[in-house]
Amino acid sequence: MSLWTSLEPASATVDPGGSTTVRLRLRNTGDVVDEYRFEAVGDVAPWTVVEPQTLRLYPGTTGTVELTFAPPRTPDATAGPNPYAVRITPTEHPEAVTVPEGNLTITPFTEVRAELVPPTVKGRFRGRPKLAVDNLGNTKLTASVSGSDNGDQLSYDLHPSNVQIEPGRAAFVKATLKPRQIIWFGSKEERPYKFAVQRSGVAPLDVEGTYVQRGFLPRWLATFLGVFMALAITFVMLWIAYKPQVRSEAKERLDEAGVSTLAPSASATPPPPPTPTAPASTPPPAAQSPAAGGGGGGGGSEEEKKKAPEKTAATAVQALAADDPGGRHICYRVFVTGKGWTDAVCDGETAGTVGENKALKAINVAVSGAKRTGSAAFVHDPGSTNGKGDYNGKPWSFAPDGIDNYFGSTKADAPNMLGFTINVDDGGGSVCQTTHVRNEGWHGMGCDKPGEGEGYIFGGTLSNDLWLEAVKFTV
Repeated sequence: MSLWTSLEPASATVDPGGSTTVRLRLRNTGDVVDEYRFEAVGDVAPWTVVEPQTLRLYPGTTGTVELTFAPPRTPDATAGPNPYAVRITPTEHPEAVTVPEGNLTITPFTEVRAELVPPTVKGRFRGRPKLAVDNLGNTKLTASVSGSDNGDQLSYDLHPSNVQIEPGRAAFVKATLKPRQIIWFGSKEERPYKFAVQRSGVAPLDVEGTYVQRGFLPRWLATFLGVFMALAITFVMLWIAYKPQVRSEAKERLDEAGVSTLAPSASATPPPPPTPTAPASTPPPAAQSPAAGGGGGGGGSEEEKKKAPEKTAATAVQALAADDPGGRHICYRVFVTGKGWTDAVCDGETAGTVGENKALKAINVAVSGAKRTGSAAFVHDPGSTNGKGDYNGKPWSFAPDGIDNYFGSTKADAPNMLGFTINVDDGGGSVCQTTHVRNEGWHGMGCDKPGEGEGYIFGGTLSNDLWLEAVKFTV
């Protein structure tokens, strides 16, 4: 060997995108003049510059060559130690090749790029974008992905939600966006959102996108349905308003004479109900006559009958009894100021109006499987001195199973109903009620339990300034 070499330093460090220089010193230890060619070899050779590329040395002389390493800031410049070498070929003795070796350490760097494909997705119930995450650094990338929006209007399903990506590679995260509320009618709405690519110890990389939520049904269909419903309601109201009423003059005169066609026996009639929570000086109500506007015996007054729709509470409860012979049912309807009798409903459904400030004047009930029902109306008292209403001298009215029972009055000057008392089986059965009172809303459920209390339950209000708007009954 006629050549001595030395790398100074033997190990070096360089940042991607930067450069560093290593000196190669060599001495011609032979006895002839020789010329040497230099060539970098190894993984870092593409980023290595040797100057000069040839060097002529006399015997016993020393020369210097500089190796400049400039790795790019790309994933190809793998972080960590990278061995390298320089091949030295003498011209006089080409077979005597010398290859000094060194080590170049490339520092790590991280660079992440992410984009949505596509950035805008459309759908009624979901959208399915993809998030592409590129690792442009020279070390393995580990990150988690999450989604968010300002109004928490979307939910996010991400697969996978954690990624590991080699340098120079990319990963795709499949996302499913679902709106938390469906737009049934109307035009589309844009819902901005973003995905966050979170790496340990650094701020997240946010990628913004837009989900365009379409309406389930077009706006023109909503307009069509609204117009159709308005026409249908108008038709029904006109039909009710002009439906011919059938009157019985003989029956009306019977009612005016104070005769009840279904009067209960005296032995089975409970005493008239007192005013609930009224002072002890308040007298109990006197007997009520159908001519005075109350509902008598199961049949009710003739004015109530001639204004009632064809289907009464008894008609409805008889239909239920036919389908369920052994069951207990109660059906009812109410006379609303300015509207007249409502359709009959049963077993806890609402009869009347809510929030329209329309007082009830009378109630029609009928039961099956409860033997019979008794009731009395608590009404507005224009001469009240204590701010409370009164039973206005009206007696209880009764009706057996399957027969209409009326209480209150449908006459034009009839007072508003403030409340009522009701029982079934003369207090031997259970009946529950709840009422909607003007300015107070729905009252709590109250029940007449057999063997407890007064043998009846009161529903409504005592206040002379309020009135009933709607009722519900169950047995």
